[in-house]
Amino acid sequence: SYLKDHLVPNLIGRDAGRIEDIWQFFYRGAYWRRGPVTMTAIAAVDVALWDILGKLAGLPLYQLLGGRSREGALVYGHANGRDIEETSAEVEKYIAQGYRAVRAQSGVPGLKKPYGVSAVKDGYEPAESALPAETVWSTTKYLATVPKLFERLRADHGAEIELLHDVHHRLSPIEAARLARELEPYRLFWLEDATPAENQDAFKLIRSHSVTPLAVGEVFNSIW
Repeated sequence: SYLKDHLVPNLIGRDAGRIEDIWQFFYRGAYWRRGPVTMTAIAAVDVALWDILGKLAGLPLYQLLGGRSREGALVYGHANGRDIEETSAEVEKYIAQGYRAVRAQSGVPGLKKPYGVSAVKDGYEPAESALPAETVWSTTKYLATVPKLFERLRADHGAEIELLHDVHHRLSPIEAARLARELEPYRLFWLEDATPAENQDAFKLIRSHSVTPLAVGEVFNSIW
């Protein structure tokens, strides 16, 4: 609705080549800014305008932005299972496909539906219903399971595969610090969204207790 009712009417009659000007107008022209709906809609227009520019120039967009600097990029697959054994088997499937990095999520004993565990194995967190699923959570059970998961994955798959894990903002800073420290022997590529991202000081506390790399930022919706 934001895209259709607000942005599109403001695009009509404008020069599609004034990409920066249009972005600034959409971003600064609205009193309420920076929400995920607003920023996603603006991003959709911005990407489309850059695509139009690339077509007008007859060049791939990356060439207009300075050219490529790499021949490839590391990507990771999403392995998940009902328990540690099934998760390890799913990790092996991704390794067999040639992946050098795998994100691993496992069911937690006593919890019906932990985040990241899905019956669909070839997609990332598919929408399973029209409404958000309400689940029961236990930090105690989760913290007891995750180190066991990565101990098993290292034993099964060795030290070379890069392993990742997503906490999905479910821990307090000190709980996240404890988990990060307990995972150090298993050399994670990163521990993602260990605590709610809006409190940046929380990550300083985690870092003061552990050297496990941290990933954060996908819930941010502007460069600020």
